Amino acid sequence: MSKLVIQIPCYNEEQDLPQTVRGLPRSLPGIDEIEFLVVDDGSTDRTVEVAESLGVHQIIRLPRNTGLARAFIAGLEGALARGADIIVNTDADNQYCGEDIQRLVSPILAKRADMVVGDRGVGSLAHFSPLKRRLQRLGSWVVHKAAGVRTPDATSGFRALSRDAALHTLVLSEYSYTLETLIQAGTRQMAVEYVPVRTNPRTRPSRLIRNTPQYLGQSTATILRTYTFYRPLRVFFAVGALLVIVGVALGLRFLYFFITSGGIAGHVQSLILAAILLIVGFQVGLIGLLADLIGFNRRILEEVLYRVRRMELGPIDPSLSPPEVRPARRERDDGPDGA
Repeated sequence: MSKLVIQIPCYNEEQDLPQTVRGLPRSLPGIDEIEFLVVDDGSTDRTVEVAESLGVHQIIRLPRNTGLARAFIAGLEGALARGADIIVNTDADNQYCGEDIQRLVSPILAKRADMVVGDRGVGSLAHFSPLKRRLQRLGSWVVHKAAGVRTPDATSGFRALSRDAALHTLVLSEYSYTLETLIQAGTRQMAVEYVPVRTNPRTRPSRLIRNTPQYLGQSTATILRTYTFYRPLRVFFAVGALLVIVGVALGLRFLYFFITSGGIAGHVQSLILAAILLIVGFQVGLIGLLADLIGFNRRILEEVLYRVRRMELGPIDPSLSPPEVRPARRERDDGPDGA
C-alpha cells in the first residue's frame, strides 16, 4: 500500500490556498491513499481557518514566521509521521499545475528516482524578465556543477521525495531549501530526475525574491556554504593551491631578479609576500584536510540521525501526530471535498 502526502507551506495565503487545494489530485495510478498537509508559517491572516474549511488532513502551525526552509522541513517531518511513502511539495500560490503531480511521482513509483523535480522551463517563462531568465539558467548551471547532477531548474519548489530521501534530508539554510537539497542529494549520490511541468498564471509577486541583488546574494551564499559543507577538501585545497601558486610565482620572480641583477634591493617585498602566501596556502590546505576529517565524522552522525528518524518515523498509526502538529477539524480518509 503506497501513501502520498502533498505538503503545502503557507504564509498569509488565504486568497490563493482554496484554488491550490482544488487543483490537487484525489487519486493517482499506483497510489492507494492521498493526504493533504498544510504548514502554516506563522500567518497573520485567515490561512488556518481557510485550510480547515477545505478539509485538509493535517495542519502544522508554526508559532511565528520562520521562513520557507524551516516550513519545508516541518512539512517533511509531519508527512513522515503520517506514514508517507512519497512526499510532494507544492506552493500555496497555485504556481504549479496540480495535474502534473502524476509526473513527479511516477519515477519514484518506478524506483528510478529518489527525488523528482519539476522543470518549469525557466529559460522561456513569460513572466520572467530576460535578466531573470539568464540568472536562472546561470544559477542552475552552477548548482549542476556543485551537485554533480543534471539541474535544468534549480529553484523549482515543485518536487517529490521518496520516504528514504526525506529521512536523509537536512536543511540548515534559513532562506530556501531548493538549492541546498539538490547539492545534498548529489553528494549523497541520490537518483535525481527532472520532469517537465506546467505553471499557472501568477497571482502575486514572489515573496522569497524581493529584488535581484538580494536573490543573488542569498543564492550565492547558500551554494558556497552548502558546497563547502559537503566538499570541504576540494574547496580549501583549491584556495590553498591558488595561494601557493601565486607565492611560488613571486618567489621565482624574486629569484630571477636576484640572479640577473645580483642583489635584492627593490625586490625584497616580493620575497616577503611570497613567503606569506606559501605559509597561508599550506595552512589553508591543512584546514581543508581537517575539515574533511570532520566531514567523515559528520557523515557518521548523519547516518545515525537517519537511523534514529527511521525508527521513530517508521510504520505508525496515521492518526498520531507529533506534539507541534495540530489536526484539522475535519479529518477525512478520502481527502478534501474541494469546497
